[in-house]
Amino acid sequence: MDDIRQFRIRILGQVEEAELNARSPLYLKVASSDKNATDLALEADQAGVIGVLRHLHGLGFVLLSLDGAIPE
Repeated sequence: MDDIRQFRIRILGQVEEAELNARSPLYLKVASSDKNATDLALEADQAGVIGVLRHLHGLGFVLLSLDGAIPE
């Protein structure tokens, strides 16, 4: 069983992809952004997602939502 899945993380505020990935434990892609929130795309297992959420929290970002793709 492959535990790697696609996730979408929505955080409050704007952030640049290069700024996030300078210190992120996993690669994060900015999927979309507006003046209020940024959607990030991530491919990881559950442990990786938890690590990224802790990283974002440590940077002071507020989590708005987390969605994961359901495997077929």
